[in-house]
Amino acid sequence: MLRREVPLSIVLAGGEGKRLMPLTADRAKPAVPFGGSYRLVDFVLSNLVNAQMLKIAVLTQYKSHSLDRHITTTWRMSTLLGNFITPVPAQQRLGPRWYTGSADAILQNFNLIQDENPKHILVFGADHVYRMDPDQMFDHHLRTGAGVTVAAIRVPRSEASEFGVIELAPDGVTIKAFHEKPSDPPAMPGFPDLCLVSMGNYIFRRDVLEESLILDSEDLESRHDLGGNIIPMLTKEGSAKVYDFANNVVPGETERDRGYWRDVGSIDAYFDAHMDLVSVHPIFNLYNRDWPLLTNPPSLPPAKFSEGGFAQDSIVGAGTIIAGGHLNRTVASYDVVVSSGAFVDGSVLMPSVKIGDRAVVRGAILDKNVIVEPGAQIGVDRERDLARFTISPSGIVVVGKGVRVTA
Repeated sequence: MLRREVPLSIVLAGGEGKRLMPLTADRAKPAVPFGGSYRLVDFVLSNLVNAQMLKIAVLTQYKSHSLDRHITTTWRMSTLLGNFITPVPAQQRLGPRWYTGSADAILQNFNLIQDENPKHILVFGADHVYRMDPDQMFDHHLRTGAGVTVAAIRVPRSEASEFGVIELAPDGVTIKAFHEKPSDPPAMPGFPDLCLVSMGNYIFRRDVLEESLILDSEDLESRHDLGGNIIPMLTKEGSAKVYDFANNVVPGETERDRGYWRDVGSIDAYFDAHMDLVSVHPIFNLYNRDWPLLTNPPSLPPAKFSEGGFAQDSIVGAGTIIAGGHLNRTVASYDVVVSSGAFVDGSVLMPSVKIGDRAVVRGAILDKNVIVEPGAQIGVDRERDLARFTISPSGIVVVGKGVRVTA
């Protein structure tokens, strides 16, 4: 049996990630570490590679050095077979300007499409945590003959105002209307408490994508955004279809983590997604070997526990030393040190964080290379934390990269 075409995949990875500050002060949002071993971009790339979508261009823009370096050193495909994953920095091909939106980012990189000459193009976001088989969505796209297929997930109606909400035609597949962050989101037929919202993943027929992007570029009132402008345009033409993520079946998934998808665009969402990982029965399972999450962690020795140090309901990365300290409900990345008498609870420790003797860290995110001096406290005295650090709306304390926290 001959395999059908391999479409070109474009991953949009150029966003500033302002709501994730200070984690994005020195890096692009898709380069933010996640889950102890990964960066956010690894999730979409793992999904595409596991589905044998092996022609991938990653469009980058803001503070992209660490992201570009991660992709070029980690994600290497067989050039013998014509496969590639390549970062594509903003090149100002259409004049001295940066991307003005996600649609404009693709418009400025039409040369990528012309070089590969695909019939269909996947356009996926780079900053969500989930497992998905894009090949099943591609099959659905081909069967329906859609100009564009929008991946959608069911969310409670009370939360839908944060997303692009899809209203379906009576056939249950055609998109009747697309509402960008509506105050009164329309419910799914038969499910008054649920809405279908866009996941930010699309599959386009090439001719439809090119024509719509050119038309949009001529509209001076447009924000040149895929979700805000292109999808509504194609919806009015009747060529937009939906793919319900609930129908996607990933090998090795469990009933508990099936359909898991998190937009980690804010500090609170980022923190909550980490807490999902350390629950007794994880809501999102990092350990599914049938659909692996791929990355290239540094060569480090195994984690070590000494002097009575221990971790409970936690993830501990390679090279980490728990030397008499105590971790509880915490994701500790690689090369972390937690010293004698230190207590870390409900927190996220990024690579190379050092926690000194008798220090206390509660409900916090510590970026790379943070040093917490002996006896220092984070997440204990809110007024003192407010004076020194960023605190999220739900009270998560965020310490930026390389900060030394004094007692």
